[in-house]
Amino acid sequence: MSRLVGLGLLLAGLLYPFAVYFGMEHFAPWQFGLLLGGLWLARALTGRRRPGSRWMAGAALVFCVLLALFDNPLLLRWYPVLISGFMLMLFGLSLKYGPPIVERLARLSEPQLPEKAIRYTRQVTIAWSVFFLFNGLLAAALTLWAPLSWWTLYNGLIAYGLMGLLFAIEWLLRQRVRGRA
Repeated sequence: MSRLVGLGLLLAGLLYPFAVYFGMEHFAPWQFGLLLGGLWLARALTGRRRPGSRWMAGAALVFCVLLALFDNPLLLRWYPVLISGFMLMLFGLSLKYGPPIVERLARLSEPQLPEKAIRYTRQVTIAWSVFFLFNGLLAAALTLWAPLSWWTLYNGLIAYGLMGLLFAIEWLLRQRVRGRA
């Protein structure tokens, strides 16, 4: 059940900008808030207890309640900013309280990482933190000052393209670093 809820949240996040762009003619903001809030509540109730998962779900639920209460279409645009903030906190706090997120992921396939790989995973975690900081700032700027079409283009397409580019660059760098080892 928790995987299904997680998949629902992932799909909602990926499709959210397009749902806002095309759905605002047919649905009220409070309906978006109820749907999104239902998914986050289901995640909070069925998900595994990971560090930070409760406050993340709680913050998302507060956002959804505000969206439902105020029924303001401009609030719909703040969701990508919230998600970037979550990701920034997740990656950033892992740097402080360790081990860094990328190191945890690397240890899934290689439990005994050499010291050089640990330093590298820390640098990659910093790079992702910087990405999420700037992604959130740009999403906020578009929310405040850009037309809905620009907001949709960036949050629904360009941001994911930039994430893919960062993944590809990191993969190429990793192959190069491994080749030297």
